Amino acid sequence: MKKESVLKALESLKKESKERKFKQSVDLIVSLKDLDFKKTDHQVDFFITLHYSTGKKIKVCALIGAELKAEADKVFDNVILESDFSKYDKKKTKKLAKQFDFFVAQANIMAKVASAFGRYLGVRGKMPNPKAGCVVPPRGANLKALYDKLQKTMKISAKKLPLIMLRVGTEEMPAEQVADNILFIYDQLIHHLPNEKHNVKDVYLKLTMSKPVRLDK
Repeated sequence: MKKESVLKALESLKKESKERKFKQSVDLIVSLKDLDFKKTDHQVDFFITLHYSTGKKIKVCALIGAELKAEADKVFDNVILESDFSKYDKKKTKKLAKQFDFFVAQANIMAKVASAFGRYLGVRGKMPNPKAGCVVPPRGANLKALYDKLQKTMKISAKKLPLIMLRVGTEEMPAEQVADNILFIYDQLIHHLPNEKHNVKDVYLKLTMSKPVRLDK
């Protein structure tokens, strides 16, 4: 995929889109082919950290012990102490899973995190994941750096359907930044496919309220 074609598609979307009363997101849609999801090596499931934010505020909740409370309170959008885990019933945990994009857990209490929240975070793919840096030691972790990283981190997943839809920016962001995000995601994606770009059927870009524009692969 060439940067010039991405920039051209972004320009076309902006020109043809009607002015809205809200800031539209730029969405990337990738249709896949020739994959057998019964085979684990055909399933797509990984994290990447973009060079630029997608323009969405990423909300992060920390599930920690008392050791990290002072620093966590300064950094995260919500902090739940180990001593309060028992207060979260089915209803509250489901609500929590909807409210936050990422959950960070303290490594030495992961078993308690899994017991208290695993059922409802797991089904949404939001259990604290070490691959995203979301499992931290009780001492010595740079929580502010992790929080900043998560603002540009996304999970790319296709385990049941051959389709990936991702927010990659907003219509108000510089086109160069949005194009960088798109190209980086596409490059990382094809390297996680068994036959790389030969498993990509079609690639589209669209704004929230626009028709999709097809990209050359």
